[in-house]
Formats: sequence, C-alpha cells, structure tokens
Amino acid sequence: MERDQAKPLAPVSDLPSSDDGEVALHLKQVRRKKFVKCFGSVAALAIILAVVIIILIFTVFRVKDPIINMNGVAVTSLELINGTIPKPGSNISVTADVSVKNPNVASFNYRNTTTMLYYYGKVVGDARGPPGRAKAHRIVRMNITIDIIVDRILASPNLVMDVRSGMLTMVSYSRVGGRINILNIIKRHVTVKMNCSMTVNIFSQAIQQQKCKRQVDV
Repeated sequence: MERDQAKPLAPVSDLPSSDDGEVALHLKQVRRKKFVKCFGSVAALAIILAVVIIILIFTVFRVKDPIINMNGVAVTSLELINGTIPKPGSNISVTADVSVKNPNVASFNYRNTTTMLYYYGKVVGDARGPPGRAKAHRIVRMNITIDIIVDRILASPNLVMDVRSGMLTMVSYSRVGGRINILNIIKRHVTVKMNCSMTVNIFSQAIQQQKCKRQVDV
C-alpha cells in the first residue's frame, strides 16, 4: 500500500503552463494581423491598379475619331470654248489636297482613300489614293488628282445656267477606312466620310466657296 501511495507526481515542466498558452495565442494573433495587413495591401494595390487602368482607358487610351479635311482644291487643264464652255472630249484635272489627322496615342492604318466628284447628282470623276499610316498625334497630307469627264458635265441641263453665272457647283465625297490598335488591347475599325460642296469659278479656275461635313462610322 505504501508503494502505491508513493508514486511520484509528474514533473512540473511537463504540465501545461498558462504563460505558454498566452504566448501561443499572442503569436497566432500577430500572424493573423500580418496576414490581414498583407491581404489589405494587395487588395489596395489591385484597386489602385484597376482605377489607373480605367482612367487611362477613358482618357489617354480613349479611341478618338480620325479627322479628314479638304484643305484645298486646284483646277488644272481646263479647256474652254470662247472662254466659257468646256471643250467637248477634253478632261478637267482637279487636284484635291486632303489631310488625315490622327488624335490618338496609337497609329491609324488606313486603306485606299476614295474621292468622287458629282455634278448635280451624277458622278463626273473619281480617284483613289494609296493606303498609308498616320502616326500618333500626326497629320498625313496627300494630293489626289481627279480627272473629270467633261462630256458628262456638258450633258447636264444645268450647265447653261452655271455658265451664265460663271460658276460650276460641284460636290465631292471622300472616304477613308482603317483601324486603330492600342497595345493590342483596344482595337477599333473606323470609316471617315466627308462631303464637300464647292463652287468653281469658270474663268479663274479657282474654288470660290467650299463647305464640308464629316461623318464617322464604327
């Protein structure tokens, strides 16, 4: 009986200590706070990055419509009879100074440009310009020569009235189609169209008046 009662107790060091529990709890709380701070930093960085990207898309990277302008038109090779009526069988050459302005941060690659001339609704001449590239924030200018078929003008019943006034009223139609590609992320196909009404002085062979309207299709 004395031997059973004399069994030694467990060492003090083997017993759980309240201090060790508090240390473990403290370390757990510290790790949790570090994780929360790290997660919060990553989340904040992701939000800031997303906001910056959205701002860039709607400001710097926002795709803007290219602008086509008719800077001037020069009439050459105009042969007149008695200084008033165009000579039958001859051609009138018209050189149009056309420019394409690209306001974007990426290049605008355009296909063949098309320009047509109308006299009271009938096509009297057309021309095609070569494809090209307008760099970012640059203007590309091109001269397009159009040969007008005089016989089609002579066949118009409105010619007599225009000859008496000394003015030929004509309409030009220009079309430029192409694509804008920003970092292979934002891609946009655009077609710029422009209609210009002009009045040509028969005697001075100069453009007296010109009004243009632009339209962009996406």
